[in-house]
Amino acid sequence: MKEANQLDIMSDLLRLVAPGTPFRDGLDNVLRAKTGALIVVGYSPEVMEVVDGGFSINCDFSPNYLYELAKMDGAIILSEDLKRILYANTQLIPDSSISSSETGIRHRTAERVARQTGKLVVSISQRRTIITLYQGNLRYTLKEIGVILTKANQALQTLEKYRAVLNQSLTNLSASEFEELVTIPEVLSVVQRVEMVLRIKSEIKRYITELGNEGRLISMQLEELVSNMEVEAWLLYKDYAREDKEDKIREVIAGLKRATDDELLDLHYIARLLGYSSSSVTSEEAVVPRGYRVLNKIPRLPNVIINNLLERFEQLPQIMTATVEELDEVDGIGEVRARNIKEGLNRLQEQVFIDRQV
Repeated sequence: MKEANQLDIMSDLLRLVAPGTPFRDGLDNVLRAKTGALIVVGYSPEVMEVVDGGFSINCDFSPNYLYELAKMDGAIILSEDLKRILYANTQLIPDSSISSSETGIRHRTAERVARQTGKLVVSISQRRTIITLYQGNLRYTLKEIGVILTKANQALQTLEKYRAVLNQSLTNLSASEFEELVTIPEVLSVVQRVEMVLRIKSEIKRYITELGNEGRLISMQLEELVSNMEVEAWLLYKDYAREDKEDKIREVIAGLKRATDDELLDLHYIARLLGYSSSSVTSEEAVVPRGYRVLNKIPRLPNVIINNLLERFEQLPQIMTATVEELDEVDGIGEVRARNIKEGLNRLQEQVFIDRQV
């Protein structure tokens, strides 16, 4: 959870300084001028304790004002919402006992102020022309847009390959479901691939956040590749986790997100998350899907009807073999819908077998 919170904080910071925002325009102006700068975002009692001297400005924020004020040696204090410049040419005197891994005076001061106040502190290096963000114990150096675009495009190419492999794995799993031949190792392998795709998606989303208005095309490509990936994952876990209660599925998702790269490659770890024993990884033990994933592929079939079907039949094979009359008896299903469900399942089965052979 702590790691997830740090990622959320980092995403929020990157949105504040994304290209196209007035704040980023101001930072870029300072960067190009090579004057360097130390900027604190937010003025709280904790910030007041480390600020000494300076001028009260209290004017509307503009990129040009920030650039002009950065020509002075001291730090600049901005309002929390980045709409006003409050002080300029101030001296920051943080607690010297706070540890810092930085060597330059400006960056060391920025890191200590960020840790002491919890506020966002931006340090712009005069000689190295880089922008570094600090908040609490977080530290992040902004990269050039060209570098980020290259990394984002490389990640998209990787995602395309992983998505293609995952699609084939899901098709094979669906075929096994209709043939009632699903094994636990097959399920674990698909879960592993789903989480890998989700991790690449998260990485690309961070690039998009950092790119700001330059990331529109990357965002469109990502949406086309994995728009409903989280929903697919949820239905997969609902089908195969030992318990399909929502809080249990959330625990599975949280456990997969927490997993290190090595743990994700360990099928024993995934098996334990889903509620299976470690020995099931090497066995050919069969497992029967509940049917959430397949039933959600039938057009115009509401979730309430799907839940009613599973409450009545419990597993996909029982739904597949049920007659129209038996389906009609389920609450909320009339004769017309019962026929649509029967025909929909048959069409899905035929399509899956065709796709598996392609």
